[in-house]
Parts: sequence; C-alpha cells; structure tokens
Amino acid sequence: MALQKAERPQWNTFECLRRAKSIVDAELAAIEKLSNQLPVTLADAVQMLLDCTGSVIVTGIGKAGWIGQKISASLASTGTRSHFLHPSEAIHGDLGRIGDDDIVLMLSNSGNTPEITQLLGPLAKRKIPIIAISATTDNEVAQAATLVLNYGKANEACHLGLAPSTTTTLMLVLGDALCLVTAQERQFSSMNFATFHPGGTLGLKLSRVEEIMRPLQQCRIASEDQTVRQVFSTVTSMKRRSGVVLLTDQSGTLRGLFTDSDLARLLESQKDAALDQPIHQIMTAVPKTIVFGSKTQEAVNLLAKYNISELPVVDQHNRPIGVIDITDVLNLLPKH
Repeated sequence: MALQKAERPQWNTFECLRRAKSIVDAELAAIEKLSNQLPVTLADAVQMLLDCTGSVIVTGIGKAGWIGQKISASLASTGTRSHFLHPSEAIHGDLGRIGDDDIVLMLSNSGNTPEITQLLGPLAKRKIPIIAISATTDNEVAQAATLVLNYGKANEACHLGLAPSTTTTLMLVLGDALCLVTAQERQFSSMNFATFHPGGTLGLKLSRVEEIMRPLQQCRIASEDQTVRQVFSTVTSMKRRSGVVLLTDQSGTLRGLFTDSDLARLLESQKDAALDQPIHQIMTAVPKTIVFGSKTQEAVNLLAKYNISELPVVDQHNRPIGVIDITDVLNLLPKH
C-alpha cells in the first residue's frame, strides 16, 4: 500500500523536541538497565576472542546486520581480526569464508529469524564456536550458541513499537563493550591504533615524525664554517626543494638554520659583504627541533606555536635526521 504524502506537521518545535527526547530517554533507560545487569558471560566471551587464532566472523540480518558490520569494523581496528558475513550470502557459498579456527558472533534480537537460524546446522557440523548477542537465552540461536550475551527484552522506542531502535542500540552497546574490553586485555596501545588508522586527521595525529619527515638525503645540509656564498653555490638542489639549509659543526651536531628567506633579506638590504662571511654569524642559532620518535601532533603544534615553516628532526645527540616541512603536513590534512 502506497503511503500518503505527509502533510506539514501541525505540532510546533517544542512538541517535536519533546517527542525526540522521549525516544532518547527510552533508549537511555534501556542502556542504564543493561549497565546494571550486564551478562556475566561477557568475561567468557572476551576470553574466547583472546584465545581465537582465526577471525571473528560477525553476522546478522536487517538492522542487526548493520550493527554487526559496525562491531566487526571496531574489532578489526582494535586488534581483533574480524569480517562481516551476510547470512543470505553465507548459505549460497560464502560459508567457505569461515575457517575452522574462526569464531562466529551472531546478532539476532528474536534469535528465531530464518536467515540466521539456517546457519546453525552447517556451523554445528563444523563445530564452529558461536557467541550470540540476543534479547533472551531461550531462542534457537541462543540454544545453539557456545555462549549468549543477552541484553534482556526491551520495547522499541518507535511510536509503533516495531522499528528496531532500542534493541539495536543495546546490541551496539554490548558489542562495543565486548570489543573494547578485549582491546584493553590485548594491551592495545595508541601506536597499535595508529597502525590501523594511517589516513586522515586521526592518522596524522597518531603518526610519528619519521613517517612524514623528509629524510636527510632529501635535505640541504652544510657546514656552519662555510660562507653564505659557498653554501648556496655548493649545496645540491633537491627534487623536493626545502626552504632551509641545516648547518652542522664538525661532529655533525645541528648548530643552526639558514633559510631562503634569510638570503632574500640579505640581498634586499644590499648587504652583499655578508655573503662572504661564515654563515654561522648570521644563521638562526639554537633552532626549534623535534626528537626522532615524537608524535607528529607535537611537530604540528611547534610549527603553529612558533609560526615556522620547517622543523628539523634530530636524534638524542642533536644530530639532524630529517626535516618536517609545513607543506608536507598540509598535504596530509583532509582537503576541507
């Protein structure tokens, strides 16, 4: 039956927000109830995931399937190898994606949905362990599962009491708890997290300076005892040109910087004699640096704080290893 085109709502903004609040409150109340009655089997489920030598195969149909995809993605990004398997595709050949050392995480509110229950027989034949996330423990999925994470029966927040809302929220919350407790038990660190999130602002924030710096062979480097003229006539131009020359002493320790802008200022002020002076007399001595192994976010903060365009990366003995150029950092940021 075709739905009639909705007329403009007759309620005001206050009434709209009141109804929205009632939905949020209903879901909050269900979460609070779950928080006070968490299934004790959660600890066993965490241990199963820790002991698993294969992958966690997550499956579910309808809205539960979408929640399952999110849980699978969260597992994969926090150290537990995981894939989502659509139940309808599974019975048409994709059961072959499940290995003998895998675990199946099965989401179903009723636990009696045909698309899900038809997987139980084939999984039982192969003795694949099943963790069920369901509303009760007395349904087909729960009865066949190795263990059950039940969140209890709940009324949907939908005004008809039909559209999955409260139940899918509880699935997600319980799935997050399972995922994140497991990550903690794995001692999953921020650096592990960075390994799986190399892109975007998050990847930039968690990365190390050596991952984005220009290595020393791509930098201009010279002795502090050379004259300005010698430095700029002998330093090889690089393909990825940087606007700074790293100046070192005889031991290779970074002593200062001299930039293209410094050279331009000398020429503009007609101080030609300075071109034949030792560059250490006019270089920027004791420049801002960052130590190899530091987080990229620290480097970005220094570039912004001191309004500089180049930041040398040094070792523990202040010997240069590379340079972070602000143009490279900007290229890593999202376009917006």
